[in-house]
Amino acid sequence: MWKPFFIANLFILVVLIHSAVPAASTAEKANGPVVITSRTLTADNRNNKAVFEGNVIAKTEDITIHADRMIVSYDNSENKVSEIKALGNVKVHRQERAMFSEEAVYIDNEKKIVFKGNPRAVEGENVITGTTITFFLDDDRAVVEGSRVILKNEGEIN
Repeated sequence: MWKPFFIANLFILVVLIHSAVPAASTAEKANGPVVITSRTLTADNRNNKAVFEGNVIAKTEDITIHADRMIVSYDNSENKVSEIKALGNVKVHRQERAMFSEEAVYIDNEKKIVFKGNPRAVEGENVITGTTITFFLDDDRAVVEGSRVILKNEGEIN
């Protein structure tokens, strides 16, 4: 059965590398390297922002995040990321699971990720869509507004 928390973990791995946010289910992956590539990187230390633009790809050992643009807001006093906004053609994938949207925003103090702009979660032939998909990381739950679910049966349910 598809678990929404999995997709949220994909996006949050980038945050875990830059912050001290503990997450037991992703701890092993956070220890590995994260490579972020883009055409340009603009660091604005005065406003505590880093902007990656143009074919942004963030990769870990088994997770890849694509976006046209990624804006990372950080708190220098606490040495942690406060928000990550991925914009344009957002795709988060691992193996056969993927999440697509036009915008994804991770908000650290609320421990949530909000996907907007035709969000779609896919695992194999199963698809969940909505107007907004919000993942609450601490609660291991998701809220899908305007939901539509397509489940393909792969055999008998016991």
